[in-house]
Amino acid sequence: MGQFNILRFTEVESTNSYALKNLHSLADRQVIVAERQTGGYGRLGRRWVSHNPDNIYMSLILKPADAPEIPAGLAGLTQYMSVTLCELLLEYGVSTSIKWPNDVLVGGAKIAGLLGEASFQGDRLMGYVLGCGVNLNMHEEDLASIDQRAASLNLLVGAAVERDRFLDRLLERFFIGYEGFLEGGFPTIESTYKEKCDFLGKQVVVKSVDGEYRGTAKSFTEGGELVLERAGGEQHTLRSGDVETMRLV
Repeated sequence: MGQFNILRFTEVESTNSYALKNLHSLADRQVIVAERQTGGYGRLGRRWVSHNPDNIYMSLILKPADAPEIPAGLAGLTQYMSVTLCELLLEYGVSTSIKWPNDVLVGGAKIAGLLGEASFQGDRLMGYVLGCGVNLNMHEEDLASIDQRAASLNLLVGAAVERDRFLDRLLERFFIGYEGFLEGGFPTIESTYKEKCDFLGKQVVVKSVDGEYRGTAKSFTEGGELVLERAGGEQHTLRSGDVETMRLV
C-alpha cells in the first residue's frame, strides 16, 4: 500500500469510534483499518458483523480545508463512496444497486455499508469520519448468521479476494474524484447514482427516525435527499431512512 497513510489495528471496538475519539490528533486523509471490530455499527446503531480479517473494516478521516462555508458535498460523501464502490465492484464483474442512501447491494443482498459522522465545535467543522465495511471473503454460513440478506465478493467471483489490493483500488478511486465532489456535491454523481437506484418510480415505504412514509420515489434533491410523492400529489423530502419497495397485490 503505497501513497496512503494507513493506521492498522488487529482489533478495535470500531474504526469510526476510534477516529472520532482521536480526531484532533489524526491527519486529513488518514485511513484507519481493523482486522476485527468488537463493536462495529452502521446507521441507526445497527450492529455490523466484523470478525473476519479478510473483509474491509475501514474509516477515512477527512478534514476539508477551512472555508467560510461547509463544502457542498460533505453530507453526501457516503453516497459518493457508494458510487465509487459500485464502479470498483464492476471491475470484478459484479453488477450492483444502491439502497438509498448508501447501502450497496448485489441481487438485493447487502455487500457493503457506509456510515458518515461529522464532528463540529460550535459551527466549525472539525472533521468528517467516513466508515466503510465491505464483505470480501466470507463463508455461506457466515452470511446465513447475519440478520439480513448479505453477499460476499469471493462467493460471487468464485475465488478469494486480496483485501489490500481491493482497499488500495478503492482509495485510489475515491480520492480521484473527492475534491470535485466536495465542491460540486450530489449533482456531480446524480446520473450514475440514479442508474443504480432501481426503486425510482416505484411505490416505497421509508422508515426513518421520525416515522414511516409511503409514496412514490420520484427523484433526488441537489443534496441527495429522496423526494417522495404521497397521496394527493404532496411531496415530502427525506434525508435518510430505510427504503423498501412495496409489493402490489
